[in-house]
Amino acid sequence: MDRLNWLTENLYYLAIPYFLIAMAYEIWVLRSAKATHLKGYEWRDSITSMSLGVFNLVMRAVFAVLTIWVSFAVYEHRLLDLSPLVWWTWPLLWVAEDFTFYWYHRASHRVRFMWADHVNHHSSQHYNLSTALRQPVIEMAWAWVLWLPLVLIGFHPVAVALAAGLNLLYQYWIHTESIKTIGVFERFMNTPSHHRAHHGSNPEYIDKNYGGWLIVWDKWFGTFAPETVPVRYGLVHNISTYNPFKVITHEWAYMLRQAWNAKGLKHKLGWVFGPPEWTPKGSTTP
Repeated sequence: MDRLNWLTENLYYLAIPYFLIAMAYEIWVLRSAKATHLKGYEWRDSITSMSLGVFNLVMRAVFAVLTIWVSFAVYEHRLLDLSPLVWWTWPLLWVAEDFTFYWYHRASHRVRFMWADHVNHHSSQHYNLSTALRQPVIEMAWAWVLWLPLVLIGFHPVAVALAAGLNLLYQYWIHTESIKTIGVFERFMNTPSHHRAHHGSNPEYIDKNYGGWLIVWDKWFGTFAPETVPVRYGLVHNISTYNPFKVITHEWAYMLRQAWNAKGLKHKLGWVFGPPEWTPKGSTTP
């Protein structure tokens, strides 16, 4: 367990060289291929993305003690004893954690206060490995609560944290235009093609392909869309800024301003808990 604890605590820091080497290789591939139809890198955009990645790690560290304390408190009341020292608990956890991620990710697109932070990840009009580092920041204060049911079931808190971290690291490499398809794996795994569609602001791609490791949840629950037409990256209404603080706060500011000015509790709650396209007059794109 000591080695498992150490790996979990240092997972993201150990991955930093992998991030940088992979980005350097992607830049080399894009330049060598002379793929002028691909957007590639824009240095200001990439610096913004990497800045948000750093802020994400800082927020994880700030709330680490609270996360650990609550997780182990819940674990004391577990329903089963799914020890991480028994091999077969890991494939169960892999599937259960990815199922949890699917619903978290789907909620992050369909509940406005969650979208207010997740929108960071979709705000870039470029799609490359640096975009993967453009992570939510404020939600690090509370999003971990959504994984507590796994702990209550009986998975060890450290194992859950490791599974969630590996899921996030897996999704790093799929943020690329340089890989078109990976063959048969497209049927059940989340791939660059599937995730490119997820990042599209084209009407046919909005709110599609929420999976982490797997794409099967999207196919089962009706949120799957294959990559067909060229993807238009970014938001429906792009913010056109490289200021990381504006990227982090722009949707929060809009949501809170609308909620404050709304008439009546129903409309105030609608601005916070409704879907991103909700308005008092109905579901229209604001």
